[in-house]
Amino acid sequence: MKILITGGNGQLGRELANQYKEKKGIDLILTYSSDLDITSTKDVFSFVNLNKPDVIINCAALTVVDKCETEIEMAYKINTIGPKNLATAANEIGAEIVQVSTDYVFGGNLNKSLTEFDEVNPQTIYGKTKLQGEILVKNLNSKHYIVRTAWLYGDGKNFVKTMIDLSKTNKTLKVVNDQRGTPTSTVDLARVIIKLVEDKNYGLYHCTCKGESTWYEFTKEIFRLKGIATEVLPCSTDELQRPAKRPEYSVLRNYMLELTTGDITRTWQEAIKEYLL
Repeated sequence: MKILITGGNGQLGRELANQYKEKKGIDLILTYSSDLDITSTKDVFSFVNLNKPDVIINCAALTVVDKCETEIEMAYKINTIGPKNLATAANEIGAEIVQVSTDYVFGGNLNKSLTEFDEVNPQTIYGKTKLQGEILVKNLNSKHYIVRTAWLYGDGKNFVKTMIDLSKTNKTLKVVNDQRGTPTSTVDLARVIIKLVEDKNYGLYHCTCKGESTWYEFTKEIFRLKGIATEVLPCSTDELQRPAKRPEYSVLRNYMLELTTGDITRTWQEAIKEYLL
């Protein structure tokens, strides 16, 4: 099986590559923005027709939510037009496509875990562009897997490493305590994506680790596991005055996984412990 992964230098792209390298019979093609511009229809069709992958896994995205609010055209090009191009090119050669999406497609104001059947209501440019990417992939290629995730960390720049780095030069840190979600390891997400593709379970899925946390609670657990003495103080989202609205409650329930292949993700506490230790 030939698998094309876009965004190969990102956290998820790296983890997928690591896990696929352990499997036999996989011909892996990793691409980066420098060698494949997913926003260019011509480039995508040329590349896909030349390499003829069986599966395209799109890990390329503009995920800096505040930047999306100011670079709106870029956000739509990468998060919406890119998936459209990949889905169309994949469909032309009969290939499957995996589109990675986000909890930001929801409004974030419901105090309940969200399933794939709950109504979407994005409040940010990031959420809107990712939702439109989902819709186009769904409409343009019947062999699709749309996988929503949240609070992702792995091999690369992420919240966990940022907090640890900040602890080295600060005696106290203020961390948001009024946003609830689920910290998710790329290890768990990659395992689920690979299993979905192996089982040919097309459709829309949520995939986060199990449980929920605030960023403050997550930071406290990171520091506890690492034995870091820096004091962590809770603060509100409003104190940070960020350009993009953050979801207050965006805990995703892996409901479709529960109903179909089974949810193989770990609790967020188990996953972060393995990641740090």
